[in-house]
Amino acid sequence: MTLAPPFPHSLDAALAQSLAALAQESRLRQLHPWAARSPGCVQDETGRTFIDFASNDYLGLAADPRLSQAAARFLAEHAPGAPASRLISGDHPAHHALEQALAAMEATEASLVFGSGFLANAGTIPALVERGDLIVADAANHASLIDACRLSRADVIVTPHADAEAVAHTLQRERHRVRRAMIVTDGVFSMDADVAPLEALAAVARRFDAWTYVDDAHGHGVLADGRGVVGLVGADAVPDVRMGTLGKAFGVGGGFVAGSSTLVEWLRNRARTFVFTTAMPPVVAVAAHEGLRIATAETWRRTRVADVGARVRRACADAGVVTLGQVPHLVPIVVGDDARTVAIGRALRDRGVLVGAIRPPTVPVGTARLRISCSAAHTDAQIDQLLAELLPLLQ
Repeated sequence: MTLAPPFPHSLDAALAQSLAALAQESRLRQLHPWAARSPGCVQDETGRTFIDFASNDYLGLAADPRLSQAAARFLAEHAPGAPASRLISGDHPAHHALEQALAAMEATEASLVFGSGFLANAGTIPALVERGDLIVADAANHASLIDACRLSRADVIVTPHADAEAVAHTLQRERHRVRRAMIVTDGVFSMDADVAPLEALAAVARRFDAWTYVDDAHGHGVLADGRGVVGLVGADAVPDVRMGTLGKAFGVGGGFVAGSSTLVEWLRNRARTFVFTTAMPPVVAVAAHEGLRIATAETWRRTRVADVGARVRRACADAGVVTLGQVPHLVPIVVGDDARTVAIGRALRDRGVLVGAIRPPTVPVGTARLRISCSAAHTDAQIDQLLAELLPLLQ
């Protein structure tokens, strides 16, 4: 007779066992409330200030008072929320104004805003492809893209990172048997600080009658003229669908998809994370619109964040520390061991500096890393402190 394994009987017992395993592997995450934000810094609930090289505030707008002022002016005359979906009674002129500004930035016919970047991906991809279709996805894609591809129920084939030739081989082998095919990739891969080969992928897409979908959450507002990776390529490499966020370079929150007016009209009707959810609060749309305005007008912010990243990379190279990638605002450093990565992150935190300690499953096993996120708000003194505390820990 075969005995049943000694599984925990209660939900809490089972989860406690799994949490203990995560802690043993140095992969247990915890929340750390931050009570206030100032340029380049955050404060905890005790009032202690930390230099923040862990956030995605690339242009230094998250603490810009003009965003708060725009929200306050709106709140003086309007309610903050939208108590329904936009297709019922939650639509507001603030949503349309933001979408028009995003479409202008992207040089597209239209755009559509979502509650977050994750929701934008999770709603858009399943609205475009389904069972009987094919997605060719980059192995390093963000979790939101991975989940969105699964939700679509299309066949998903994962190809090696940034390998357009592998994408071509996959489509050559599989394209004949499916109705639709779509290439799905990040624009900037934030954990590797590199860029998708959009020119080569666009050529493959044309050859095999496939669509291209690019999540450029970490490129929008920062690269080229602010349009992200699209600003780095020619017109023939512009993706069919581009997605971005409003919670990184633009300092607020939310996500968007930009493309043709036909695409946006379809998503209004078929993207489940748009149709079946309460609208983005109009006050958030107003603040995000102001962040977009500032980012567009103040081009010095893109220059400054590039200078910050270049200085960090030079100092690491001079100290013999290898950094990944080439984008200006992200500087990943592979440590390898999960426990050592966490220990370095904790030591920096104890010294008043925050740096992302990134572990599996966010990155592959054995490649745990520190990710330094640069901002236009970082001062020379803050960079000096980061380097003075970080580099000795890596020797």
